[in-house]
Amino acid sequence: MLREIFIKNFAIIDELRIDFPGGLTILSGETGAGKSIIISALNILLGGRADAGMIRTGADSAELEALFDINPESIAAKLLEEQGYADTAQLLIRRILSAENRHRVYINGRMATMTALSSIAGNIAGISGQHEHLRLLKESEHLKILDTFGGLNELRSALQGCRAKIMPEIENLNTLRHAQESQAEQIEGLTFEKNEIEDAAPEPGEDEALNRELLRLKNAQTLYESVGTGVEALYEGEGAISDRLASVKKDIEKAAAIDPSLTDAAHAIDEAMYRVQDIVHHLRAYLDTVIFDPARAEKIEERVHVLNRLKRKYGPTLEDVLDRRDRIEQALDGTLNLSERIRAAEATLDGLHEQLVGLSRKLGEKRRAAAGVLSEKMEAELRSLNMPDTHFEVVFRPVEVRPDTPSYLCDNGRTITEYGDEQPVFMISPNIGEAVKPLSKIASGGELSRVILALKAILADSEPVETMIFDEVDAGIGGKTAAVVGKKLAGLAASNQVICITHLAQIARFGHHHLRIEKHVEGGRTATRVTALDESARIEETARMIGGRRITEASRAHAAELLESTGRRS
Repeated sequence: MLREIFIKNFAIIDELRIDFPGGLTILSGETGAGKSIIISALNILLGGRADAGMIRTGADSAELEALFDINPESIAAKLLEEQGYADTAQLLIRRILSAENRHRVYINGRMATMTALSSIAGNIAGISGQHEHLRLLKESEHLKILDTFGGLNELRSALQGCRAKIMPEIENLNTLRHAQESQAEQIEGLTFEKNEIEDAAPEPGEDEALNRELLRLKNAQTLYESVGTGVEALYEGEGAISDRLASVKKDIEKAAAIDPSLTDAAHAIDEAMYRVQDIVHHLRAYLDTVIFDPARAEKIEERVHVLNRLKRKYGPTLEDVLDRRDRIEQALDGTLNLSERIRAAEATLDGLHEQLVGLSRKLGEKRRAAAGVLSEKMEAELRSLNMPDTHFEVVFRPVEVRPDTPSYLCDNGRTITEYGDEQPVFMISPNIGEAVKPLSKIASGGELSRVILALKAILADSEPVETMIFDEVDAGIGGKTAAVVGKKLAGLAASNQVICITHLAQIARFGHHHLRIEKHVEGGRTATRVTALDESARIEETARMIGGRRITEASRAHAAELLESTGRRS
């Protein structure tokens, strides 16, 4: 239930706070006083689109707030709890409109997203105005209204969930079938690559080992000469290092006999001689390994060329080539069981399609049953709203199958969309003898207003909203019809909070509370003011609604009589 709203720097409103009681509250005032501005502010607070152009001239920002009491068992309370809001007994919505279009949303003092606002606010209040009129003319909305009335939203969600499972499975099957169509060519290409690699039979690290061996073969002469020269210099040649070390060793040993401190030096020279012998032994052994084999070098070059070609094609490294071979083998294994995978995918889709068809048919049956009840209730409601000869019915148009529609989304020549395989359309005939036509083709402004009011009355127990706001419910009506509309609004207010903007005294007289909206000039600026009317002020406002600005004793008496007839004078 809406408790109060606060509006600041919005359109012509500088600052305004309005308290809303329960029951039926009437808002009235002359054209241009700001009634629609208040509705616009409420619409924004309930998740509507905000625009910097709505900010009052001269201000940098606008501020809007609405405070609601929340039923602890309501959907809104559950959503608040799920999203981590501590207080679920009240809902404070605050929106800041910025001149730079950087608007902000707060829920119970915490910054929130528009998605969160729309999900929560959509379950606490609803505005019926020009937007609601246009919404009702859209046939896509008829399905939502029918499902809400019939309590079918859960079943429709189950159908949507099943259909959501089917879509990726269809894509998977199409992928598998496409792969199967190109399977022969694919297998041929993969087999060629696999054979090419396996015929070469590369080994890990083989290319590096061959390159090292080839380098030695090509430089065998240089290696032999260099090492041989080293052996001669160290041990075999004239003046070899080993001979010179032996001579030095003798001299130092003689000196050590005189001075023992040279003994360690003599031992070190002796160790050096042994080290030279070890080096010479190693170099002689190496000379035995040096191979002069041009044929072997040529063979290695050919092998390296084969490996390099594989690396250019599947590399860049030999390890990449071997990895490619393994992946080819996996791919070939996959193509070999492709038919089996296709059969499995088709079986899965067959099961999902059977489930989807079952849900769609069940939903269709329940919709038709709900449509029959809705039609009876609508005709009864419209009779009470001074449309006694109106015939209302719901017809169902099948969703046709297009050439590109997958068979798994079809049933008996119909496409099963996320909403089912039929589109319900509200049909109406306001007069006896006239054929029923779509609501969008037949209803006048006054008729459409009453159709909306009738739907609201019927859906009052089905829709989650506790606050109903009517802006243009009096469009195109007057006199006796206005009176029955007012009575209907009062009936709705018995179980819901109802707020109604009206120009008609015949409707206003049924209000439990009456607020007058008027504009005035302060400091050279136009501003809007809201006044809660007492008994005498309400008679004056009702008299103005009857006779215009010139209020006479006769209009006052008529106003008092109207209010007296509904018991609303006090």
